[in-house]
Amino acid sequence: MASLLLAVIYLAFISLGLPDSLLGSAWPAMHVDLGAPLSAMGIVSMIIAAGTVVSSLFSDFLTRKLGTGLVTVISILLTAGAMLGFSFARTFWLLCVLAVPYGLGAGGVDAALNNYVALHYKARHMSWLHCFWGAGALVSPFIMGAALAGESGWPGGYSLVSYIQFGITALILFSLPLWKKRTAEGKTEKPLTLPQTLRLKGVAFILIAFFCYSALEATSMQWASSYFTEHKGVGTEIAAMLGSLFYIGITAGRFLGGFVSEKLGDRRLIRIGICIIAVGIVLLALPVRSYAVSIAGFLVVGFGCAPIYPAIIHSTPFNFGAENSQAVIGVEMAFAYIGTTFMPPLFGLIAQYTDIAWLPLWLALFGVFLLCMTELLNRSHRQQTDLTAGNN
Repeated sequence: MASLLLAVIYLAFISLGLPDSLLGSAWPAMHVDLGAPLSAMGIVSMIIAAGTVVSSLFSDFLTRKLGTGLVTVISILLTAGAMLGFSFARTFWLLCVLAVPYGLGAGGVDAALNNYVALHYKARHMSWLHCFWGAGALVSPFIMGAALAGESGWPGGYSLVSYIQFGITALILFSLPLWKKRTAEGKTEKPLTLPQTLRLKGVAFILIAFFCYSALEATSMQWASSYFTEHKGVGTEIAAMLGSLFYIGITAGRFLGGFVSEKLGDRRLIRIGICIIAVGIVLLALPVRSYAVSIAGFLVVGFGCAPIYPAIIHSTPFNFGAENSQAVIGVEMAFAYIGTTFMPPLFGLIAQYTDIAWLPLWLALFGVFLLCMTELLNRSHRQQTDLTAGNN
C-alpha cells in the first residue's frame, strides 16, 4: 500500500509541473486572440503568483484540518477547473478572474505535498519527485505546441492538460484511504500563525535562501533564450531550443541526485549544488564569442540547481521540527513564488537599460546570498543543538 501511495504522489508531482510552462508557450497566440498586449502576460502571471502565495501561507491550517490527501485533491481540482476555464476564455478580464483559482490551487498542493514527502519519505524520493515535476514542465509545451499546430489551437492545449489534471485528481481521490492510514497528521496540534512561524530561530535565513534560489532559477529559465540572441548573436529559432538547456540540466540533475542524496545528506548537497552553479556562471561570463561555452554554462547552472530545492525542503523538519515543518514550508513556498515572480522582470528592466551581458553577475549575486544564508542557518542550528545538549 505504501508503494501504491508513493506512485500516486509521483503522479501528483507531474500534475504540479504541467501548468507551469503552459502560459508562456501559449501566450504568443493567446494575446492576439484575446486582443491583449504581449506584456499583459505579466499581469496574469502576477495574479497566479498572488494566489500561490496566499494558499501557501494557509497551507498549515488547511492541512491540519483536512489532511494532505484532501488538500491535494481540492488544489489540483481548482487548477484543472481553471485551465478548463482558460480554454473557454475569450476575453482578457475573464482570464484574469480564472487566474485566481489557478494560483490558489498551485500553491496549496505544492506546500502540502512537499511537507508530506519531507516527513514520510527518504531524500532520494524528494529529488526524484521534483524530477517528475520537471518532466511535467517539459511535456506541457509540447502538448501546447501540438495543439497550436492543429485545429484546436491554444484552447485545445489547455483543455487537454485540464483533462489530464482531472484524471490525476480522480486517482488521488480514490487513494484517500491510503493517506489516512499513512499518517494521523494535523489532528491535535494547533497550526502556527505567520508571526509565530517567522519567530522560529533560523527561519529568516532559510526564507531569504529560498527567495534567492528561486530568483536564480527563474531568471535562468526565463532569460536563457534572450541571452543567446542578444549577447551571443544566435537566431531566434535556435535560441528558443537552447532555452530548454536549463530544464534539461535541472531534470537530469534531480534524477541523478536521487542516487546519492542519502549518502551525501541535505547540507552537503546544497553546498555541492552552489559550487556547481558557480562553475556554470563562470562559463557564462567567459568573454568568448562562441555560444558553445554558454550552452555548457546553462546546462551546468541547471545541474547545480537540481539538488538545492529538494534538499532545502527535505531538511525543513530536521531544522525546525516535524510539528512546525508544514507552517515553515508554506512560508518557504510563498517566498519562493515572490522571488520567481518579481526578480526575472526586474532583471529585464536592468537588461533593457544596460546590457543582458550582466546576467552572470545577477545570478552570482543571488548565488552568494544563497550560500551565506544556508551557512548561517547551519550555524544557527548547531548552536541550538549545542544549547539543548548543554541544558540536558
